[in-house]
Amino acid sequence: MTDRGTFYDQLPRVSVFDKLTEGDRFTPLPQDWWLGTADIVNSTGLIAEGRYKTVNMVGAAVISAVMNALEGAAFPFVFGGDGAGFAVPPQDEAAAREALARCARWAQEEFAIEMRVALVPVADVRDAGSDVRVARFEVSQGVDYAMFDGGGLNWAETRMKAGDYAVEPAARGALPDLTGLSCRWSNMTARNGTILSILVVPEPDADPDAVAQVYDRVVSLTESLDRGGHPAPASGPGSDWPPEGAALEAHATRGTGSLGAARRKVLFESFVAWLLIRTGIKLGGFDARRYARVVGENADFRKRDDGLKMTLDCDPATREQIESVLSKARADGLIQYGTAEQDQAMMTCIVPSITTDDHVHFIDGAAGGYTLAAARMKGRSV
Repeated sequence: MTDRGTFYDQLPRVSVFDKLTEGDRFTPLPQDWWLGTADIVNSTGLIAEGRYKTVNMVGAAVISAVMNALEGAAFPFVFGGDGAGFAVPPQDEAAAREALARCARWAQEEFAIEMRVALVPVADVRDAGSDVRVARFEVSQGVDYAMFDGGGLNWAETRMKAGDYAVEPAARGALPDLTGLSCRWSNMTARNGTILSILVVPEPDADPDAVAQVYDRVVSLTESLDRGGHPAPASGPGSDWPPEGAALEAHATRGTGSLGAARRKVLFESFVAWLLIRTGIKLGGFDARRYARVVGENADFRKRDDGLKMTLDCDPATREQIESVLSKARADGLIQYGTAEQDQAMMTCIVPSITTDDHVHFIDGAAGGYTLAAARMKGRSV
């Protein structure tokens, strides 16, 4: 990654997830930074139509577009299932704004999906009484993910949905650079009973220390699960051919070219990878089985995002214990939460290069995941 010597580059990496329940692990963003936020309008309706893989791809496209616009420079971002949040320093505000505008246009033209996008000054967040604090969680030697605390991202998303700070879609035909965005891995079937998506947010006036204790209890319960509840097996996710997401990836990577040509390219590349994984043959020094293992190690199945989000391969007993902790915390006025159960988890990826280990992979439930959990938290049904 390009090092621009920014605030974010200098943050320490936290390698143990349960340490992120501690507030002192988070550092306030500089006052002159900007928050970016994006979400898909009527994502619950799109899920009901069976388009959740598309929802995930479009949500992850925001991160891919900004990553490419910043030429690989490290910046804090978080994937939310049907959208994303991120932060950039002032020198990158214009590039981020253009990337958001192009993503909104692309989602509309490629998938007939309306995407809201906004850029919010961190100073405005603080003036409104919220904050934006970040930490870096190191999931492997090659990758770390931003964790957010302070309520600022949630405040920015709420203002975006009210029509404030909007970034208008770019002109027709203006496309984002989505190089590296892909969804070639097969869905991951639950090994322990269910794929449990969990979304927890604090009540506005709740005591932060009491909320942190709730997070800590939930995270502690997951430690009894195989690999902490990681949905991907230790060998990495599986790969079938042809991949279910080939058409979606073609939409993301074709640019102004032919959709058919882009799909043929995806099918060829995925066939080669599928063959190498099945046979164990190494090609030009590329070890496909090692790559699959690193994919699993790099995946973000749990995160702090102004709350707690987890996608767990969970057994019934642990699920009941987690629900009991969350239900009590809600009754005590500390949190709101939603959960969703499904048979499989899915993965959407950003792969700058297969020759390095800095590829990132976003895990969500394959039948609604975080979006369904959020809808249930708000009392809606899908």
